[in-house]
Amino acid sequence: MIDTEISEVDILDIEKVMKKYIPMTETAFYILLSLAEPRHGYGIVKHVEEISNSRIRLGSGTVYGTLTKMQKDGIITVFADEERKTVYGVTEIGQKLITAEIDRLKELYQNALKYGEGFL
Repeated sequence: MIDTEISEVDILDIEKVMKKYIPMTETAFYILLSLAEPRHGYGIVKHVEEISNSRIRLGSGTVYGTLTKMQKDGIITVFADEERKTVYGVTEIGQKLITAEIDRLKELYQNALKYGEGFL
């Protein structure tokens, strides 16, 4: 049986990441969102461009800088695929982060609909 219990250290790591990243920058959000499935750097760039309707075009420096930071913070993991390309995937902490940010954005959207009518 695999132990799936989260230790106190894991909880502290998650809290530290949440405090550091939420609210997320749009760049970090879209990069993490694009990693719903593992991708290499260029695949992330193309996917972000696609899902943002070409509104966001990430430069390589931005992408790799953000990926490096996220890897150091335990949000993503890095491995090589069968073609020896570097591939990025989301860790458990990264999954919790993107879920929390999506929940925050849902609340923001619901409040905009509820209270923002006078501005529309």
